[in-house]
Amino acid sequence: MKVIAFNGSPRANWNTAQLLQHALAGAKDQGAETELVHLYELNFRGCVSCFACKVDGGKSYGHCALRDDLTPWLKKLEETDAIILGSPIYLGAATGEMRKLFERLFFPFLCYTNPPQSLFVRKLRAGFIYSLNLTEAQAEAYGYRQSLQVTENVAKIVFGSAETMMCYDTCQFDDYGKIYCPRFDPVHKQHQRTEVFPQECRKAYELGVRLAGGQK
Repeated sequence: MKVIAFNGSPRANWNTAQLLQHALAGAKDQGAETELVHLYELNFRGCVSCFACKVDGGKSYGHCALRDDLTPWLKKLEETDAIILGSPIYLGAATGEMRKLFERLFFPFLCYTNPPQSLFVRKLRAGFIYSLNLTEAQAEAYGYRQSLQVTENVAKIVFGSAETMMCYDTCQFDDYGKIYCPRFDPVHKQHQRTEVFPQECRKAYELGVRLAGGQK
């Protein structure tokens, strides 16, 4: 069992990264071999609309033709059993780096049939972890869940299964006194960090257990 997590946050050890680390710990405790990839450390592009992955009989049919730092990680999917895609929410969506990964990860396998079918040759378990500054009620009011559901649905088509974990009302800064942000209560945010976030980390751990074949 192999599990790869992709961190779409520019920070390598804050909310999203820590949630991914706990998810991988859950997978590892099920006996999985795990790896964590920080996308902001890679030099890669999003889809360039060359359509080489769609040329019937072409050498790149069903595979991304671009060659950059992301290429070897996409190649590893052939021997990976589960992936975890983690990102903070910026302006209502995953970060730009994660969006680039989505394009390169999903589009080559989507077949232009009606309904869409997958060219991925086997099943792979996919998990999404999103961290965001809004409360759950605020996120629902803005329609974030519905928007993010689109990517989960695509993952289900391509890989066969997917699930999403949302971590709400996160603490963004070490010191709220240094940042101009009068809409936030520093005491509340500290409570979220010290009391609530550990519970979210436990949920991430349980997600990792499930993706690695456990029952939690």
